[in-house]
Amino acid sequence: MTPSPSPSASGKRWTDLRKRALSAAVLLPAALACIWFGAESFTAMVALAVAVLTWEWVHLCGRRTRAFPGLAVPLVVLAAGTLAVMDRVRVGLLVLLAGFAVTWLGVSLMGRRSGVTQPARRLAAGVLYIGLAGLALIELRHDNEAGRGNVLFVFVVVWASDIGAYLAGRAFGGPKLAPAVSPNKTWSGALGGLVAALIFGGACALAFTPGAALASIAVVVVLVGVASQAGDLLESAIKRHFKVKDTSSLIPGHGGLLDRLDGVLAAAPVAALLSYALGQGRPLWGWTW
Repeated sequence: MTPSPSPSASGKRWTDLRKRALSAAVLLPAALACIWFGAESFTAMVALAVAVLTWEWVHLCGRRTRAFPGLAVPLVVLAAGTLAVMDRVRVGLLVLLAGFAVTWLGVSLMGRRSGVTQPARRLAAGVLYIGLAGLALIELRHDNEAGRGNVLFVFVVVWASDIGAYLAGRAFGGPKLAPAVSPNKTWSGALGGLVAALIFGGACALAFTPGAALASIAVVVVLVGVASQAGDLLESAIKRHFKVKDTSSLIPGHGGLLDRLDGVLAAAPVAALLSYALGQGRPLWGWTW
């Protein structure tokens, strides 16, 4: 028979809950307001987030954003985002791809000249990792008819998945999900995250379209929720690769913005692809079978 955890051991599982709650109380209302009050305010929030995300990424790679090649990452991503705002998303995607290639090549050439091996692929990867999510979020919100509901839906699914996974994983524990990547994540947490995403993501979808098909909502929630959890695992793998606990100490209880938005960075491109397949003006859950 497995002994029950001692009160002290049980308490340690929730030591960061207060910090997480306080940080969420500050960040969530600001994010929701930017989503709700229009594409302009949301775009400004995305631009600010991208600036911080690229700064964290460049510093993880041991570079500085004040000089090349580190400066190339925020410049390329923000340039692509500007093109997306101007309804030139395809050109923005080309800029991201070109920026990725040029950054990789530039760092490699600098390394050859200096005789020091440079982590070219690490720095260049940030262009696509952050840039694709930024373009996806801008494109989703700039759909005048369905943008507000679609973006809010994505954030609700990601937040619910994250919170549900945290609570279920800490409460039930059990077999590890991916111990080589993140030893704290469990299958119970993953399942709890999906259940929470289905409940709150479904409620969000029905609030915007009361007659929506529950099967369509469930399929889209699972796709976005699984992408969110995959993004969480990817971020854990990235931190393990860089041998750091947090990407920065920007947000108390959460680490850096990369730590906080890992699910969004993976879920947003998936949602944007779904939106593109459906067409303008339709909610993400507006599939017919």
